[in-house]
Amino acid sequence: MNTRLGDLKPVVYLFIAERRRGLLIGALMSALTVLAGIALLGLSGWFITAASIAGLSIATAVTFDVFAPSAGIRLLAIGRTFSRYGERMTTHDATLSVLAALRERLFSGWAKDGAARDLAARPSKLLFRLTADIDALDGLYLRVLVPAAVAICTAIAASVALGMIHPLIGAATGLILLLAGLGIPYLAGRAAAKSARRRMHGVEAVRGRVIDLVSGQTDLLMAGRLDAQSAAVVTADAYISAADDRLNRIETAVTFGFGLTSSLLLAGSLLAVATLAGTGSIGAPVAALGLLVAFAAIEPFAALRRGAIELGRTLIAARRVGARLTAADRTTGHGAPETGIAFALTDVASAHDEAEKLALCKLTITLKAGETLALIGSSGAGKSSFLALLAGELQPQDGSAVITDSTLLTQHTELFADSIRGNLLIADPSASEAQLRDALEAAGLLTTIDALPQGLDTKLGEGGLGLSGGQSRRLALARLFLRNASLWLLDEPTEGLDGETARDVISRLAEKASGHAVVIASHIRREAAIADIIAVIADGCIVEISRRGEAAFEKALNRLRPD
Repeated sequence: MNTRLGDLKPVVYLFIAERRRGLLIGALMSALTVLAGIALLGLSGWFITAASIAGLSIATAVTFDVFAPSAGIRLLAIGRTFSRYGERMTTHDATLSVLAALRERLFSGWAKDGAARDLAARPSKLLFRLTADIDALDGLYLRVLVPAAVAICTAIAASVALGMIHPLIGAATGLILLLAGLGIPYLAGRAAAKSARRRMHGVEAVRGRVIDLVSGQTDLLMAGRLDAQSAAVVTADAYISAADDRLNRIETAVTFGFGLTSSLLLAGSLLAVATLAGTGSIGAPVAALGLLVAFAAIEPFAALRRGAIELGRTLIAARRVGARLTAADRTTGHGAPETGIAFALTDVASAHDEAEKLALCKLTITLKAGETLALIGSSGAGKSSFLALLAGELQPQDGSAVITDSTLLTQHTELFADSIRGNLLIADPSASEAQLRDALEAAGLLTTIDALPQGLDTKLGEGGLGLSGGQSRRLALARLFLRNASLWLLDEPTEGLDGETARDVISRLAEKASGHAVVIASHIRREAAIADIIAVIADGCIVEISRRGEAAFEKALNRLRPD
């Protein structure tokens, strides 16, 4: 099994931290339900057998006490019903509460710094983590942990009960129950792990390919790839079916294994109690009790069948989810700068998560409040990494960094299927109507918005559908103005816009930037032209810094792409 039981630790710890009492009570109620059922069956068998024998003689029939066993049977029946109801109430309530906490913890984790980059890289797979993986953990407590604990308690109780009849019978029964009852699910879990993993990957593939088919059907049709994409969905579905077939065969084998174990245990118990009864060591009622206890003791282990089949899926989900639960929260690895300083970096080196090569190396640069820095360099030189460092999404591994509060405007405008007002309030939920209109006016979008039938309450489609590219960029710019951070970080803010719109956006940005420090990552002259300082970055290192008025400044501008 590629995954380890240790992968369950973070999830189990969360279960315990959230609803320790409810989970323990649920497990206890489940154990009481099973033990009461076994005791009820055993006592009923003893009572029926004893009453039958007592009825053969008038003397024994008169002296036979039917009230105490009857009261015990009724008490066990009522107790079993009560514990069953309590088990359902407590286990399901605790599980749903824990899963709600798990979802909240994960969604909060993806809302932290750096999550947007991860979400943009693999959105469909991450959505799968937040839905299907959590659903897989739904059965961890109900189908794995509780049944395993109850099965062990049952084996101990049955061993003690049968040990009172004869120590050897008790020891043998307990050993068989533990070896076969836990061994069969363990072997099934190992055998099913690969198929469970394949099934999960197949479901991911089907979802992703269906989404691509639906959302990109126009492009696929124009490219003549619609049939190929449909065939890819069918192939992934066949992959799932093959995995399901394998899992079904394993489940059938588990059912057969438990049936065989039950038959062998019942046959062995029958021979043992018959031998003891034949020698007069025990009576027929006690023999019936022992036989029925052994018969009922295997039932709790059979409840592990489904959990064993899903254990591989559960472990994979726990590994994926647990990694996010145990990851340390991203913290800002820098202090606050002195008054009048936007940021100061001294010999700062940094790398992206799990990357061997440094993204930034030995950066030493200072930007004062109110100054504008243009960061230029070829694609892959480290411009975006530099902005991520200043935004707190990339942490310094070496050196010293002090950075004021900042906000980042990325290359791609992220707009949501919400009203224009809702898209703006993301930047400042407490912004008033007047502040929203001022931000739109400063971005050059107010006239356009006022011309819409519902104004600020106009609904946008997914990704800002309903606005042009230039209008979407202006809306993002208005959101930047609302944020009003001390340091603005702009990653190619006019990329993809026509020349007239781009120049207007830059002009408005420069006008509104008064009092703010600005860093613009760019390879276009019009964006860098508003800067006070130009820094050239290559291979993650700043190789040249020049100020306005210096010959190197104009030389750097001339290397950039013209409008």
